[in-house]
Amino acid sequence: MRIAIISDTHENEAALLKAVSMIKKEGIKTVLHCGDLISPPMLDYFKGFDFRFVFGNNDGEHNGLVNTCKKLGFEKPEIAKSLILEGKNIFMCHEKPDCEEAINSQKFDYIFFGHSHSTYDEKIGNTRVINPGALFRASIYTFAILDLKTDSLEFLRVF
Repeated sequence: MRIAIISDTHENEAALLKAVSMIKKEGIKTVLHCGDLISPPMLDYFKGFDFRFVFGNNDGEHNGLVNTCKKLGFEKPEIAKSLILEGKNIFMCHEKPDCEEAINSQKFDYIFFGHSHSTYDEKIGNTRVINPGALFRASIYTFAILDLKTDSLEFLRVF
């Protein structure tokens, strides 16, 4: 199973539209967003995906985001989220310090975070920690595709 990991889109509609188009072209059905989506209308871009996200420090419209997720059939966003995909234990948060306890627990196969607007990929013990980069205020706009079966990670450049 291949998944897309995206973060820090900050209402950059042009970059988000391009990234979503690339994700669709790859045939990916599951998208995980690590925060700073910003506003409820941005959720419409993820219609048709198995989409989940966590709140970032700039996602101020919590109620609007929660209500729109419910309307679109997405899971309720949280500050941090753990999930299982293809038998892999995954933890998501926005800022890496908020993931430290999960990293130290070594209970997760993968931990995804955003916030820094730069890519990151490090194996810490048994846990692979990944930041997909950003689609806003980054020298290169990126997101990531991870194959959960092969553990293959690719950072894709959007612009």
